[in-house]
Amino acid sequence: MEEVVIWHNTSCSKSRAAHTELMEIDLPTTVRDYREDPPTPEELAEVLAKAGLEPWQACRTKEAEYRFLGMADWGREAADRDRWLAAMSKHPRIIERPIVIRGERAVIARQPGWQSILD
Repeated sequence: MEEVVIWHNTSCSKSRAAHTELMEIDLPTTVRDYREDPPTPEELAEVLAKAGLEPWQACRTKEAEYRFLGMADWGREAADRDRWLAAMSKHPRIIERPIVIRGERAVIARQPGWQSILD
């Protein structure tokens, strides 16, 4: 049985809801508080590739760090990925949450239907 990993933020209602759903099913689940244990840029790149997302598609644009860094004005091309990933790793509050990972798939578990990753 494939393990499920959730990058979790206990302060976020969507993250808490996804966490609760995961705890109610019979799958081995690892909970990672990504604020306390930020992913490396390499981990972010791997997980976002599994989700089919670019880094700029997985950012919380209303976070103070996003605005302070001026990320709205950053490039959004392949050559810009490393800059985005480094900022997300250094400032994990920017990372959209929660992220659920299972095998070779990942999803930002905010939208209805995210549970399909568990099938």
